[in-house]
Amino acid sequence: MKFGVINGTFGYDNERVLFEDVNFQIAEGQILTILGPNGVGKTTFLKCMMGFLNWQRGETIIEGQSFSNLAAADIWKKISYVPQAKATIFSYTVMEMVIMGRNPHLGVFSMPAAKDIAVCEWALEELNIKNLKSKNISELSGGELQLVLVARALVSEPDILILDEPESNLDIKNQLIILNIIKRLSEKKNIACVINTHYPNHALKISDKTIMFSYDKHHIYGNTKDIISQSNIKKFFEVNAKIVEINENEKNYKTLVPLSICE
Repeated sequence: MKFGVINGTFGYDNERVLFEDVNFQIAEGQILTILGPNGVGKTTFLKCMMGFLNWQRGETIIEGQSFSNLAAADIWKKISYVPQAKATIFSYTVMEMVIMGRNPHLGVFSMPAAKDIAVCEWALEELNIKNLKSKNISELSGGELQLVLVARALVSEPDILILDEPESNLDIKNQLIILNIIKRLSEKKNIACVINTHYPNHALKISDKTIMFSYDKHHIYGNTKDIISQSNIKKFFEVNAKIVEINENEKNYKTLVPLSICE
């Protein structure tokens, strides 16, 4: 399985092109992060990539086929989307919310079968939130709701998982939980993941490939360890930073330390 974009271009009018001729390709088990400052169009890029917005030019490709040649039902059997977690007033239980993720595998008037329930139980267990399954989602913390949204995405048994800022508004522990889950899914389930994030350090921690966007329609794409450099952080984020290597328990970690705003 390969997933990617060819010559992806989008803008709201000819004078406000957000990104132009973006190309990338990832294989099963790989993680791609999308980085850039606020307002640069990262979420818009995700929406174009998934077909929620139409490319002005270019196309999204999965397994050698353009999205334009595939039925929506076939696309959403392969892809799951985790939006940004927001508070809700709906009175669904966690289990009811997760079961909704099985819709691509159910007929219009079908009720969830034993297999569907079993897949939902597996997802809750995988994310260590089985204890929440009878709880109302309006009563959940931000971290708990984010995990429920990931579980809902997983039960469609996707080949590709797309996440929009999955670790935003979470404390440090819950950020690590989300990152560890994404990494585990890519390694153990061979799921390809695309993550929109504000955090270069999170990209350094888990991703294979990175796209970095700037305000002037410029972008770069490549291996994460090459793209997240001190010079690129200065150019794209206007921040002076230092990349530091740490060895802990015989493992090497890279972390980015912001030092000052560029003048």
